[in-house]
Amino acid sequence: MILKSLSLLNYKNFEAYTVEFDAKINCFVGSNGVGKTNVLDAIYHLSFGKSYFNPIASQNIKHNEDFFVVDGVYEKNQRDEKVIVSLKRGQKKVIKRNGKAYERFSDHIGFLPLVIISPADRDLIVEGSETRRKFIDGVISQSDKSYLECLLNYSRILSQRNALLKYFALNNNFNKDTLDIYNEQLSCYGSSIHDKRKLFLEAFTPIFKSRYKSISNDHEIVELSYSSQLHHSSLLELFKTNINKDRMLQYTSMGVHKDDLDFSIKGYPVKKFGSQGQQKSFLIALKLAQFDFIKAQSGVTPILLLDDIFDKLDEQRVSQIIKLVDDENFGQLFISDTHADRTEKAIKSFHQSYQMFQL
Repeated sequence: MILKSLSLLNYKNFEAYTVEFDAKINCFVGSNGVGKTNVLDAIYHLSFGKSYFNPIASQNIKHNEDFFVVDGVYEKNQRDEKVIVSLKRGQKKVIKRNGKAYERFSDHIGFLPLVIISPADRDLIVEGSETRRKFIDGVISQSDKSYLECLLNYSRILSQRNALLKYFALNNNFNKDTLDIYNEQLSCYGSSIHDKRKLFLEAFTPIFKSRYKSISNDHEIVELSYSSQLHHSSLLELFKTNINKDRMLQYTSMGVHKDDLDFSIKGYPVKKFGSQGQQKSFLIALKLAQFDFIKAQSGVTPILLLDDIFDKLDEQRVSQIIKLVDDENFGQLFISDTHADRTEKAIKSFHQSYQMFQL
């Protein structure tokens, strides 16, 4: 799968921009603030229907404009696929594939597999558990539609259960039978989500460890471990033993929406004890393992976006990444950097065709 061309209209800092791509490597270079990362984010937008960097959709519209359009033409399975993401202020976002609008955005997820490596990935280490859950869910959902459906249903029913708990508190009453209906549904979806996350980590962790070893060039012991309240109790049991707590808090305190991923190196948390270099290696290994996993599961080679990594990584790690992606396992690559000479020197060692775009 390759992205053949991209057109932007009123997207972030671009009024109008159209570009055709090389099938292998494409580099956007220029000073800070000219929109290099915005081009990569537009490509991300086409795969996921949202920005990687700004979740507030309307803020991706160019200042003083009423709408944006991101238009991409892909070649996949020897046929052209045209995908358009558009948003008008005050209206719902629209995603179209070959002229037909999706009724549900979730139906589009996984059609254009993509992995991004960015300085913003540090949030996976420093932010709360929600960021790491989104990482797990994002990887699994690109190749498992039923998992994504489970997540959406779980989230919907969780909101309804929380609303019911608030209603009970406001009206000073309680109806166990009504709550049990939500408990049963959440237990069904939650158990499925927990099982699939567990299976995912069993398959993903060895791939991650192998990637970390290649990038860091050493033999540090790194671990990913899945933390979940469902490891030792069923969700129905957790709801039963924590009902008084939930009524007091007025929200659901137990469930797979509390799961987390624990990152460790030499047995200690990466967040507290990992050096800056170790943390960077850890994150890149996570993302390259994500690439490997999605490719293996979907049978499609994901597009890889490398945002500003030459600025943020030392020469040794950049060299290791170049060696890793300079093989037939990788497909189309998009890179952003502030220094054209540095970028061109680095990508010449790929021995692949490339294009440079000065912004």
